[in-house]
Amino acid sequence: MNLKMRSLDLPFPSRMKQCGWIAIAVGAFLLLSVRASAQSDTIRSNRVITNVQMIGLGYTNILDTYLSPEEYTGEEIRYISHTTREKEGSHLSQQIVHCGNMAYTNNRAGKGGEISGLYTFEYGYHYNWQLFGGRLQLKAGAVADANLGFIYNTRNGNNPFQARVSLNILPSGAATYRFHIRQVPIAVGYELGIPLLGVMFSPNYGQSYYEIFSQGNYDHNVVITTPNRAPSLRQMLTFDITFGKSTWRVGYLGDYDQAKVNSLKRHVYSHVLLIGFVRHFQILKIRP
Repeated sequence: MNLKMRSLDLPFPSRMKQCGWIAIAVGAFLLLSVRASAQSDTIRSNRVITNVQMIGLGYTNILDTYLSPEEYTGEEIRYISHTTREKEGSHLSQQIVHCGNMAYTNNRAGKGGEISGLYTFEYGYHYNWQLFGGRLQLKAGAVADANLGFIYNTRNGNNPFQARVSLNILPSGAATYRFHIRQVPIAVGYELGIPLLGVMFSPNYGQSYYEIFSQGNYDHNVVITTPNRAPSLRQMLTFDITFGKSTWRVGYLGDYDQAKVNSLKRHVYSHVLLIGFVRHFQILKIRP
């Protein structure tokens, strides 16, 4: 027995129209599903991050008796990235600082120069106190910093280079006071760090780098430093001013690095004016 099937196909334009409406409906459903999923899986972190990017120009004074008995003075440029991470409801905060500077200096006669550069990485923790309804914040703790740099004397034919390599532990503290002037938010901050214990590299008096690295003649070139051998200080005074949604920072940095080891003296004094911008943000975690 032969059975004949009657075609149920719609005309071609009708089929296209029907398929189009189905595609639109499916696409809208998928879009709403993705949005609902993203909203339900987005988690607001309780960690508040404050990052400050600053650039500074200033004056520096350099003395390194391994290279010259003369003091050299000149200009310095510095870049600082200062990050603080805090958790809501916690008294602990984390601090991470990257700092780099370059300087070109001359002696009193103006007949010789020294070029210096230094990179510093700083990492530490502070305990925080909030006073006067949160207007005053106090911090106390400790940070570790690692320093890698150089001083190059343009006149020396023999031993023109001095390395700056050190690692320090610094007790540190900070205070920030917030207030308003004509509805403009302002924050005044002060930070202080004093190296307490560290280790640094230094050639001995009359010893060349060729003797140290080519001949392997070690002569107390890794030295333990304390405030007696390396009395140093780092301080920063800042003003944060908010205009609309932007917060700008201006300030002063005083960095006083000194050492007297292996019958050699060294100091690098820097006075720097800073300007930069402040960002506050939180991280949103999205589950896959």
